[in-house]
Amino acid sequence: MDVTKIVSDALTNALTAEAYGELLQTYGKEGKTSGEQKEDLVYYTRLNAQRSKRIAKTTKIDDKLVEKLHALPRQTWLVISETWCGDAANTVPIISLLANLSKNIELKVVFRDEHPDLMDQFLTKGGRSIPKLIALDAQKHVLFDWGPRPKEAQELYWNWRESENRMPYTEFHLVLQKWYNDDRGKSTLGELEELIDKTF
Repeated sequence: MDVTKIVSDALTNALTAEAYGELLQTYGKEGKTSGEQKEDLVYYTRLNAQRSKRIAKTTKIDDKLVEKLHALPRQTWLVISETWCGDAANTVPIISLLANLSKNIELKVVFRDEHPDLMDQFLTKGGRSIPKLIALDAQKHVLFDWGPRPKEAQELYWNWRESENRMPYTEFHLVLQKWYNDDRGKSTLGELEELIDKTF
């Protein structure tokens, strides 16, 4: 199937960024999650509700980047996510902040497990890794995609995956979260700015 058609179909029932954020907070309070209602996913959703709130409050956007966002040609940003995804909790609030600073960006969010056809167009080494940001022009053609995490964090992840005696994911999750905490969103912002520059 044509990618433009898959993207357009996904957008018909996509959430606004605000609705996604509200749903994450609601699920965090009520002990729910997107997708399968598994105990570990509920736990991570609760954590992510707290993290995403903090990141939205503490991330600072450089004035030069704000100017670029104001000057952008009209586009739609479609994010593939799930409320239990730790990488999404660390990056989607930043993506949302950028979109909110531009009248020319419409941000929408869909859940991965509800949109396998869409997800399968944006695999990472054959895996359905999220989050994925897909930037689209006015005709819904793909301008760029980004994700599931900044390059340095992705390298950390591959090193863990390929390790012969790798630690359990419950431990690696803490290592990855420490990287995000130390980075303070700088890598996500820098990589997105580079991609934004190419859309002018």
